[in-house]
Amino acid sequence: MTTVAPARVRESASVVRPALKRALARLDPTSRAIASYHLGWTDPDGRPQEGGGKAVRPALALLSARAAGATLETGLPGAVAVELVHNFSLLHDDLMDGDLERRHRPTVWALWGGASAILTGDALLVLAQQVLLDLATAEGAAAARLLADATQELVRGQAEDVAFEERPVVGVEQCLTMAAGKTGALLSASASIGAVLAGAPGSLCAALAAFGRELGLAFQLVDDLLGIWGDPAVTGKPVLSDLRTGKKTLPVTWALAHGGAAGTELADWLAAGTARGEEQLRRAADLVERAGGRAWAAAEAARRLAYAEQALLAAPVPADACGDLVALGRFVVGREC
Repeated sequence: MTTVAPARVRESASVVRPALKRALARLDPTSRAIASYHLGWTDPDGRPQEGGGKAVRPALALLSARAAGATLETGLPGAVAVELVHNFSLLHDDLMDGDLERRHRPTVWALWGGASAILTGDALLVLAQQVLLDLATAEGAAAARLLADATQELVRGQAEDVAFEERPVVGVEQCLTMAAGKTGALLSASASIGAVLAGAPGSLCAALAAFGRELGLAFQLVDDLLGIWGDPAVTGKPVLSDLRTGKKTLPVTWALAHGGAAGTELADWLAAGTARGEEQLRRAADLVERAGGRAWAAAEAARRLAYAEQALLAAPVPADACGDLVALGRFVVGREC
């Protein structure tokens, strides 16, 4: 299965990129140029480059259409739309988090300022809805509503994530609820939007949405592990990046709530807000691990992936599409920590 998933992601990228470029052609020249850079298609001066993101969400959207017995082309507007919303959120996230690099390149706000990042993100968000509504079908309208609801949940989760930075105590369940919005909502929509566009029964769409929702939680758990222990050459972020910013991620939240003496020491370190050099950051990472945060997050990611697969296997999905979705889920969650 491990070889199937990357192949499906590459296939998705090759199908979706031309459609994305056609969609971006509708934007004003400035927004189009900045979005093309952000997507990895050009350098800051507009010269063509090879690059781009993982295209996991478009792959889910296309496989969702196949799961409903439809063609990839049926799911293509959904694949374009979810990728546009995903990149809207990344443009805003980079600004809110103060990240200077994404995928080993300067972020949009670092090059052109915060206003450009906000406006370009807004342009992509509106364009996503236009792509679906332009279908002028009941299925297109249903997909647009699905994506709008998912975006609202994404914003809720992101707002809670920002609010957590000011709270001295954040519970594990609160953190999971935040992640369900911030990450799970769009993956849930991605995994079901192709089936919605195919006019599939509600029960099948619901099963695919549940698969994506649980996959999203597993994805966030792994992302949080990578934010502490990931290889910067792979993640594109500085080593120990989430601890450097004092972020209350899922492994940290678990460690604080259940970590005993190590959790108490970690809480004192976070509350002190002292200078965070490499030695102090590595000490904090060790405390998270000793408190059980790393092991719990890895086990919880595996558990959520199992829930995702159970939801999928209980639905009337053709064997080949089911196998591809399972493989894609395992590929996403199996990223090296």
